[in-house]
Amino acid sequence: MKHEEKRLSTAITADISNMEQDEKKVRAICMLKEKHETLGRNPVRSDFKPEEVSFIKAKLGPWPRALEAAGLKAPAKNLDAAEKSRQKRAKAKKRMRRLKNEQGAPEAKTSGET
Repeated sequence: MKHEEKRLSTAITADISNMEQDEKKVRAICMLKEKHETLGRNPVRSDFKPEEVSFIKAKLGPWPRALEAAGLKAPAKNLDAAEKSRQKRAKAKKRMRRLKNEQGAPEAKTSGET
């Protein structure tokens, strides 16, 4: 019987902890929305005290994700990892080609050069 009571107590404690976390997330979202209403624009980190920024980021993640959670910014496109990687490689390849063209193509070596 004691094992069952302990398990129930642990479950209740976990529920309370989850509830507290949800309340903190809601508070962080409210902080962002209130600042948005006050400023008439999306808030930036410097609009808050350092401890407020830490709180918001701890509960909602990086600043862009926090703004998304508060509904102040459209969510980023969710690309899968493979697609992101392909796009990154294509962008790097294009950049390298552009740099080579700007610098001029290196001279081709002839078979007689060493």
